[in-house]
Amino acid sequence: MAKDVLCEVNSCKYWEKENHCAASSIYVVNNRNKQASNSGETDCKTFEPQL
Repeated sequence: MAKDVLCEVNSCKYWEKENHCAASSIYVVNNRNKQASNSGETDCKTFEPQL
């Protein structure tokens, strides 16, 4: 399991300084109906906008 999860999406409520993710778990899925072959073919379902 990853020791640190980094994220540059500072509009997410889980984003913390120095690009750390504060979510207790991360959920990533394919964004197409096929197996992902690169990062551009995935989506982070953990994302929630900051209020």
